[in-house]
Amino acid sequence: MSTILLVEDEELNRTLVKAVLSRAGDETVRDATVLDATSLAAARERLRTDDIDLILLDMNLPDGNGLNLARELAAGLLPPGKRPTVVAVTASVLPQDRAAAIEAGCDDFLDKPYAAADLVATVARHLS
Repeated sequence: MSTILLVEDEELNRTLVKAVLSRAGDETVRDATVLDATSLAAARERLRTDDIDLILLDMNLPDGNGLNLARELAAGLLPPGKRPTVVAVTASVLPQDRAAAIEAGCDDFLDKPYAAADLVATVARHLS
């Protein structure tokens, strides 16, 4: 079973993502454990204590830009050992924002607002 870390500060967004993933037609997505973090600090702690396969990473968090965490992961700073797949999730949809996310070490990019099917397809692609 896979573990997803949802790094999102907005409670409604966390609730919606968890609901969509728990009802996904794809069994790999539906059966994944979803942990959450509402800040970069909380995400770093989760990465230290939990085995994470995929991160859904919001870019605008109360304690900084999600790209900072992506850079730390790409540099091998967190967690020691296995690097999880990182999907940037943001309302910033400009081409330079997508390029910055990929350059920072994100593996994929999901624009807000997104359709539930796009979220499930993105997660399924990276968990399978």
